[in-house]
Amino acid sequence: MIKVAPSILSADFSCLAKEIKSVELAGADMLHIDVMDGHFVPNITIGPVVVKYIRKCTKLPLDVHLMIERPQDFSAAFAEAGSDMITYHIETIGVKELRREAAKLKQKKIKIGVSLNPVTPLSKIKGVLDAVDLVLVMSVNPGFSGQKFIPGVVPKIEELSRIFDGEISVDGGVNDQTAGMLIRAGADILAAGSYIFGAKDRLIAIERIRNAGK
Repeated sequence: MIKVAPSILSADFSCLAKEIKSVELAGADMLHIDVMDGHFVPNITIGPVVVKYIRKCTKLPLDVHLMIERPQDFSAAFAEAGSDMITYHIETIGVKELRREAAKLKQKKIKIGVSLNPVTPLSKIKGVLDAVDLVLVMSVNPGFSGQKFIPGVVPKIEELSRIFDGEISVDGGVNDQTAGMLIRAGADILAAGSYIFGAKDRLIAIERIRNAGK
């Protein structure tokens, strides 16, 4: 079954616990948490302290997406904060370092993901596919929510589904119009922000994404 991961970047942070409970009750499978440092991407979001308090108000798995430079310097703090999965951008970390990070996280029973930007070829991550649990394909240029979906990533997802045995996640411009093609291409997890948190009925929004490939 397709998993839907609401991206809290689009939530109302003045009542974040309430927003999280809303999507949890609406059937979310996990939460997607974008961490940005203002260097790798042109935006600044949250750190381990916020993840720690998110962990306190939900039992949903937390996929922490590190869009930051030198993610290996911060992974221990995010692990301690309660992350269930930590995803690194291949543009910010070398293959050898990522494999070391994978070994550390797996000792803590935390899953590891690798992400790549729309312009980054799959060849950049082939050396770590055997070490990660998830590949996160960016379908927008990272940094801000609400961007337009880039359809050119669909062939990348199709190729990845043929060579990777773990889960494939897609983040960026996911809605009821784009979800179907992503599911048919091989996506297992769809991260959606503005489409879900901007919906009048979040249960319906989540179900439309989950069932889009049928």
